[in-house]
Amino acid sequence: MSDLGKWLVLIGIGIAILGSLVWLLGRLPFFGNLPGDIRIQGENFGCFVPLASMLLLSLLLTVILNIIIRLLNR
Repeated sequence: MSDLGKWLVLIGIGIAILGSLVWLLGRLPFFGNLPGDIRIQGENFGCFVPLASMLLLSLLLTVILNIIIRLLNR
């Protein structure tokens, strides 16, 4: 049972870190307003698909994680 507790704590910390990143990215003025982000507004309907922002975030995280992995393998 102690292993399960440790995993739950680690998952909780991971979710908190991910939530903080999402919160901070929402405060950036350019994130979500890039050309390629699709925003559809109607009278009673709104849809936002941040394609360009997610591609940029994916590229950035891939580079950061590759750098970290290469540094840890030395």
